[in-house]
Amino acid sequence: MPTLVTTALSLAVLAAAALTAGGIGLIVRGGDRKRGTLMLGAAAVLAANVLIWAL
Repeated sequence: MPTLVTTALSLAVLAAAALTAGGIGLIVRGGDRKRGTLMLGAAAVLAANVLIWAL
C-alpha cells in the first residue's frame, strides 16, 4: 500500500477513536445526547470506511 494511503487510514482511525471518546463523553456526562449519538454514528461510518479500504 502506498505511503499516502496508509497515512490517511491511520488518521482516519485516530479520528474515529476521538469521535468515539467524545461521543461517549457527551452521552455519559448528560450533555447533548443527540450530538453524542451522532458522533458515535460518524465514528462507525469512518471505521467501516477504513475497513473497506484496508481490504
